[in-house]
Amino acid sequence: MSEATAHHDAHAAPTGFVRRYLFSMDHKVIGIQYWILALVAVFIGMALSFLMRLQIAYPDTPFAFLEALFPKGAEGGQLTPEFYLSMVTMHGTIMVFFVLTTAPQGGFGNWGLPIQIGARDMAFPFLNMMSFWVTFLAFVAIIIALFFAGGAPLGGWTGYPPLSALGPEAGPGQGWGMTWWIISIALFCVASLIGSLNFIVTTLVLRCKGMTLMRMPLTCWGWFTTAILSLLSFPVLLGAGVLLLLDRHAGTSFFLPSNLVVGGKPVDHSGGSPILFQHLFWFFGHPEVYIAILPGMGAVSQIIATCARKPIFGYRAMVYAIFAIGGLGFFVWGHHMFISGMNPYTAVAFSVLTLTIGVPSAVKTINWLGTIWGGKIRFNTPMLFSLGFVSVFVSGGLGGIFLGQSSVDLFLHDTYFVVGHFHLTMGVSAIFGIFAGTYYWFPKMFGRMMHEGMGKAHFFISLIGVYLIFIPMHTIGMGGAPRRYYDSTSFKYLEDIISMNSMITWAAFITIGAQAIFVVNLIWTMLAGKKASDNPWEATTLEWICATPPVHLNFDEDPVVHHGPYEYSVPGAEKDYIMQTDPPSAVPAGTPAQH
Repeated sequence: MSEATAHHDAHAAPTGFVRRYLFSMDHKVIGIQYWILALVAVFIGMALSFLMRLQIAYPDTPFAFLEALFPKGAEGGQLTPEFYLSMVTMHGTIMVFFVLTTAPQGGFGNWGLPIQIGARDMAFPFLNMMSFWVTFLAFVAIIIALFFAGGAPLGGWTGYPPLSALGPEAGPGQGWGMTWWIISIALFCVASLIGSLNFIVTTLVLRCKGMTLMRMPLTCWGWFTTAILSLLSFPVLLGAGVLLLLDRHAGTSFFLPSNLVVGGKPVDHSGGSPILFQHLFWFFGHPEVYIAILPGMGAVSQIIATCARKPIFGYRAMVYAIFAIGGLGFFVWGHHMFISGMNPYTAVAFSVLTLTIGVPSAVKTINWLGTIWGGKIRFNTPMLFSLGFVSVFVSGGLGGIFLGQSSVDLFLHDTYFVVGHFHLTMGVSAIFGIFAGTYYWFPKMFGRMMHEGMGKAHFFISLIGVYLIFIPMHTIGMGGAPRRYYDSTSFKYLEDIISMNSMITWAAFITIGAQAIFVVNLIWTMLAGKKASDNPWEATTLEWICATPPVHLNFDEDPVVHHGPYEYSVPGAEKDYIMQTDPPSAVPAGTPAQH
């Protein structure tokens, strides 16, 4: 037994409720805590998007319930411009940080990584617990920011200065609501740093006997690469947040230039650069896209191989593509800043790098299709959401080809084209990955099978809905419809296309409503769902050799791995699949193993 394993054997099972379910050091409980936090956050984020879409589609229609709920933000039953921008800010922040980052990495990663590499727990269980509770405090801070008298922050999820670096004198939403928004982001950065160190050490040190790097499931490669991106990018955002707080409360001028006039009075700052903040933010911001999407890519790869009953097509190419996507993600941040006055030669370099990152993304897409081709496909709910992931990722990614060209981006940058692109590529793709992972791992996490009928209804309504929402956004964006405006009816040149907003809004309402099917499915399954066997999907990786749900420290004895993670349809084998822990004799003589 290794020293690391012995250390985790000393990590005794908790007995009381508080230590077992609240302040637990068990990675499985912590993963479920992250998952529940993200579930709460996603419904708050959807509620905010509901308010935004209602305002956009019916800007001149008063709604009594709005005035009752938000007496200061909805005068006469209509959202004020300031309140609308606050909804935009809070929706983006909550969804990007507390859903798209929290669920795939913190939730499924914490729950699944140690089991899939044959470890007893994460390398640092106490730090793992701390990471979750700091994330929880960050979530509390962002909710607090909604309720200050000066208004919730309205600087967008990017929080650009100089507006965000000034105090209440700059207008609504720039008081303590903005300060608590920055505090929330800073706390989230600290939690992510702690978590990423834990993921990296766990992956490199705690793999069981026989689990070489090239025998790890692609899910583990996704979580591992994401942890590296987090470790390198979140400190930059943390530094930017600290400097922003100093500008607001300590009189510094990191991001505040000279000659600013606010409310008719000159601002006593000089020497700062708002563009510096943009560089710092987007150096984090573009890797954040892959922090959200890479864990989903790993989960989708796992599910497609399992449900197609085939080895993953080009396993090593998939691993190298994951690393290439993560690495190149650090060199393309400038394409978010084409309209900032960037030197055209610099813009050309960022354009070329942006197109280059499409190569490993295309490799992964081709390999997914190669895995499906000729397979004995099982169209269960996890597989449907995985195929939906591939579909929306490719559809949204095509828009990146246009936005990656500086000459085209100058026209499209502040239009709905960008909103449609990043929602499909980053938002919906990651959400579909979360749903795929939930339907796939729920039987092992909770011991019950989710209802397939409700799951498929949830999928088809959601898939049709997101296409009806975000593809038309590309259309109205090409027509010049500006984003972030709470009322676009005054733009006469948009009269022929702005009516599409009503259709988009109703599609959004139906799609949001369809998520009730998912909630009902969760509740029904927990109360009366069919009991799950230890391996309901007939999968090959190590989580499926555990008890259901897994016991404390995961395994009765340390597993020993003999095979790769995707040994499906091996010619001459007794079963349709070979577990990673099956003896070498399980592979018929003369049959080459995958790994």
